[in-house]
Amino acid sequence: MNQLKKALFIFIVGGLASCNSTTETNTSPVNNLSDNLATSQTISLYNNMSTLAKQKVLVGHQDALAYGMGWKDENFRTDINDVCGDHPAIFGWDLGHIGDSSNIDNVSFDKMKEWSLKAYEKGGINTYGWHSRHFNTEGSSWDTTSCVADILPNGEKHEAYLVKLNKVADFFADLKNDKGELIPVLFRPFHEMNGGWFWWGAKSCTTNEYKALWKFTVDYLRNERKLHNIIYIYSTDFFSTKEEYLAYYPGDAYVDILGYDDYKGLNEKANTHNSIKVLEILADLASEKNKLYTISETGIETIPNEIWFTDVVLPMIKTNSKTAGISYILFWRNGRPDHFYVPYPGHNSVPNFIDFVNDDMTLFLSEIKNIYKEEF
Repeated sequence: MNQLKKALFIFIVGGLASCNSTTETNTSPVNNLSDNLATSQTISLYNNMSTLAKQKVLVGHQDALAYGMGWKDENFRTDINDVCGDHPAIFGWDLGHIGDSSNIDNVSFDKMKEWSLKAYEKGGINTYGWHSRHFNTEGSSWDTTSCVADILPNGEKHEAYLVKLNKVADFFADLKNDKGELIPVLFRPFHEMNGGWFWWGAKSCTTNEYKALWKFTVDYLRNERKLHNIIYIYSTDFFSTKEEYLAYYPGDAYVDILGYDDYKGLNEKANTHNSIKVLEILADLASEKNKLYTISETGIETIPNEIWFTDVVLPMIKTNSKTAGISYILFWRNGRPDHFYVPYPGHNSVPNFIDFVNDDMTLFLSEIKNIYKEEF
């Protein structure tokens, strides 16, 4: 890896972050977390992510430590490290099927806690989605039978929802560092709601029901469970207008990061104009609301284009200051030979991915070791 230029940047940014950061030209969301009781490390993480987002993009991978192509449950191993000598900066996880021993992707919850803590100890950032089972039918997240109204307060399945929500809270409450402090986490529940494929999505609930579910969930975690280490991500599927993006938005007091999942605009170079448009809208909204913004999921399955990372992804991000302002980009999981999103040793896109890693804009784990500290 070309670490010298990146290390120099981190040194410079670290110095800037420890100085007065409220200059005339600084519009970053310093101390703008929606939870006014957020822990000091959570505030530092958010502020430092904001500082980095001015010029850099953190790179993440779903289930990176749990498994890869041809291996599972090894000691802090990732496919990304296997090909480039560094780990992702963002570690994605899923709380689907919480209450069972393993999650929706057969990842042990006990191991997930262990890996999450190890990632934190090394300076990494953990983000969690929640592909929850259907509360009426016990079907999957993709069962689009109406459900949301029933799990809201006074609904028939509200108590069942509380059982699962408390398990989510218990999971986050167990994530403590060696000082007994809760570690900061990013939480992205009920994502892609403007699509019609989940029970919390556009075909299955009203916008008001969705907002009520989001607000209840956040209020419960904060006020009832006293969890002040959570950064909340509102994440849609692809969208076309500001109005479409905000249709389900629960309000600034309940969201910290504006995200969207991109499996359409980044599938080939000819479509990136759509991703550019989306990110420009998102950047404007983030500026108005003083929030971070991100590509919360993306990738192209099996990576058929061996130069995709530098021919499609990087040029799109570098189009202008708005597209370049994303905080992070998270690639989906390496689940099996027909379902993977980052290269592994021997794949023909490895050389191109190494170029992507070495680009001055991208950041990986070794480059963010002090991201939880006030003086980054």
